[in-house]
Amino acid sequence: MALHTELPIHRTGVRLLDLAIKAQVQMPRTVKRALGEKITQHCVDMLDLMALANATQRDTRAEYIEQLLAKERAITVLLRVSHDARYISPKLWADSIELLGSIGKQAGGWLKKTNRAPAA
Repeated sequence: MALHTELPIHRTGVRLLDLAIKAQVQMPRTVKRALGEKITQHCVDMLDLMALANATQRDTRAEYIEQLLAKERAITVLLRVSHDARYISPKLWADSIELLGSIGKQAGGWLKKTNRAPAA
């Protein structure tokens, strides 16, 4: 089993966290704590769930991946609200949505593989 830090999904998650921090810096002070910190915390939670999923097997792994996908959807919504309210730049929005799409695809594939794996 590879270290979680070597997984492509983890590297993508780290890039997303970097963008989340940049988004928080761009936000007006009035929403920095409410919106910016929530986005950043969800990204940190996703990285933690990736590590937990990598360290477990089958049913437990599937649960962690499903939680990871829920965080991915929540971040997408929060970033959409931020973009629509013009709290973040269109470039940052586009870059983050691309990374979120990649994480969603990788996690979805990981979940399918986990659910197909024979019970050990």
